[in-house]
Amino acid sequence: MQRSRSSRPGFTLVELLVVIAIIGILVGLLLPAVQAAREAARRMSCSNNFKQIGLAIHNYHTAFKQIPTNGTGTARTPSTPNGTQDCNRLFLSWLVPILPYMEQQALWDQISNPSTQATPGQSVQATGGVWFAMGPCPWETRYVPWVTQVPAFRCPSDPAKALGPGQLARTNYACNLGDAVDQSHNGGVNDYGFFGNFNNRDENWSVERSRAAQRGFFWNRNEMKFRDVLDGLSNTIAAGEVVTSGGKREVKADFVRNISAMADPSASILIPARCKTGAHIDPERPQFYDDTATVSASLSQAKHARWADCRAYYTAIHTILPPNNPNCVHANNDGNHPGVISTVGSRHTGGAHVLMGDGAVIFMTDSVDGGDPELPTVCVQRSGCLFPISSIPGTESNYGLWGALGTRDSSETIEEQLNQ
Repeated sequence: MQRSRSSRPGFTLVELLVVIAIIGILVGLLLPAVQAAREAARRMSCSNNFKQIGLAIHNYHTAFKQIPTNGTGTARTPSTPNGTQDCNRLFLSWLVPILPYMEQQALWDQISNPSTQATPGQSVQATGGVWFAMGPCPWETRYVPWVTQVPAFRCPSDPAKALGPGQLARTNYACNLGDAVDQSHNGGVNDYGFFGNFNNRDENWSVERSRAAQRGFFWNRNEMKFRDVLDGLSNTIAAGEVVTSGGKREVKADFVRNISAMADPSASILIPARCKTGAHIDPERPQFYDDTATVSASLSQAKHARWADCRAYYTAIHTILPPNNPNCVHANNDGNHPGVISTVGSRHTGGAHVLMGDGAVIFMTDSVDGGDPELPTVCVQRSGCLFPISSIPGTESNYGLWGALGTRDSSETIEEQLNQ
């Protein structure tokens, strides 16, 4: 008797193709969800970094009875050369003094004490082979702390970074200088540590200009306390998230230079709308500047590319244009200029984080009320340079809710509920 042979089970070609197609569809459906989950995790980490910074500011204030100064360090000695190694000329940012409160005690010790260490292949020059305590100017690439990246100062959603070893380290968190720009590069205080120009101690004029325009939570090179924030810590932005430059000519990640049409001849008062209209934005790619725009050719002088440099170009923002709008500078230099609008921005969809004075972290949308950008920023009125009454010191911000949140004592009423 012959036994029948059973056939082996298997897939036909059609069945195999169907299975592959189903897998492909599932991957296509799940991939965006996975990417969204990853971005949500990065955004949460970014927010947590900001909360840690906010806690550090409060702990610093508890210890020293003031907030960390943006524009601190060692001053120049009068009648000395314009050196960058024997002192830092009061250019250190607010992020430097909070290092001990950010679990960076070792880095702080390296900065606050004399050091003989230099970056690989370099040496300490012009100071007897020793960096003085508090280090040289923050653009000195031979000084190890300035090229050391502090992880908590970077948002995981921003992939831009220094191109290689020896490049200055970055930050995605910048202090708030308010809704005006006059004197915001140095707060009216020169590298010697007094108000006025280098050769003329015209303190009254410098103090008047600076006090009028420095309306933010921070005032460069000046001591500030929580008690100075009369609008309330919960109603005032202490710092904002920023995007660092990747060299791609992005509107939210690069400064566009030579925007002469946005300022009066003295470059003290800026018309924010002209920052947008004169920024040479590519109409076909509105997230980028076109080829005629002048942006920084050097990433070491690009937007927020120096975590230790106090200037608005690198570690500060203004609440003038809403998040993810253009960043502009009146001149063609690296930001040592009063005519700068530094804008909040992020790689997150729809807005950016801001840190409030009470330590709360808010996600501020791009659509926040920005008031009237055709109105000028606040500045002291003077002969030959007269502007609308709304630009006179002491008035409410011209820039809506966004501007009001950026001022510390302009008596604006905040009625909107801010989402944390």
